[in-house]
Amino acid sequence: MPVPETTRLLHELEGTVEENLNRHLAAAQDWMPHEYVPWSQGRDFADLGGEAWDPEQSRVSPIARTALEVNLLTEDNLPSYHREIERAFGRDGAWGTWVHRWTAEEGRHGICIRDYLLVTRAVDPVELERMRMETMQAGYDTGDKPLLNVCAYVSFQELATRLSHRNTGRYTQDPLAEKLLARVSTDENLHMVFYRNLVKAALEISPDAMMRAITDEVLNFAMPGAVIPSFQRKAALMAKAGIYDLRIHHDDVVQPLLRYWRVFDLTGLGAAGEAAREELATFIKGLDTQASRFEERRDAAAARRAARGIADA
Repeated sequence: MPVPETTRLLHELEGTVEENLNRHLAAAQDWMPHEYVPWSQGRDFADLGGEAWDPEQSRVSPIARTALEVNLLTEDNLPSYHREIERAFGRDGAWGTWVHRWTAEEGRHGICIRDYLLVTRAVDPVELERMRMETMQAGYDTGDKPLLNVCAYVSFQELATRLSHRNTGRYTQDPLAEKLLARVSTDENLHMVFYRNLVKAALEISPDAMMRAITDEVLNFAMPGAVIPSFQRKAALMAKAGIYDLRIHHDDVVQPLLRYWRVFDLTGLGAAGEAAREELATFIKGLDTQASRFEERRDAAAARRAARGIADA
């Protein structure tokens, strides 16, 4: 049984959930995954008498392949995400309706990205399947985060995922991939808006607790794909390419949401809320410094490669 505080929050936020569910349903466009896949490019693989995959068949660079794999494997873990969201939000009322609508929409992402990758032979299908098995067997576990922490985390995560998809599409330099991932990014943005609005409402209902949750999720943020095999190496390659790095995380994910919630302008916080806000401010300053240092190192490395006539992958 939920603890009384969680029950209270679920009840008091129910109206906000229903309002934003209706807004979402009115804004969300119906789209068909199969319409984004160039089926005419498909052909049999070796076991059906066709040709086995070879890197030369891929039209995208090695780093683009890495980013595409990470994005798809992140989407593949949807069963675990559904379990965690349903645990926090429940199955009843508008909360439950949202959980299942969100899951249905997210399911399309993995379907169409995988179809595109296999039809165009953009990535190694054997390695992709092995990583999918390993990723899904690892699962995803929030550690039973409280309701407000879940709301804060998914706000940041949906925006981060949106940018990762969008920037990956651009990086591929393949118009088909860019169109597909732009479509997926639109969904992720709508999901972010839903969760962002929940956090805004929760700041009015339980400002101290919500501020603490925001701070905790900023300080401890990790992408849901962190369970992917060799994720740190893959994430470093994506950061090096500018697909998703500390500067993007600071400037385009964390700061826009904090501004929307007016975190540093809120009045009426208690001692716990003020302490959380001060901790957040200190961390954000450090994150900005880290982002600048990363950019300096990346630019210097790029200059050295350029001087040696080495092209980026």
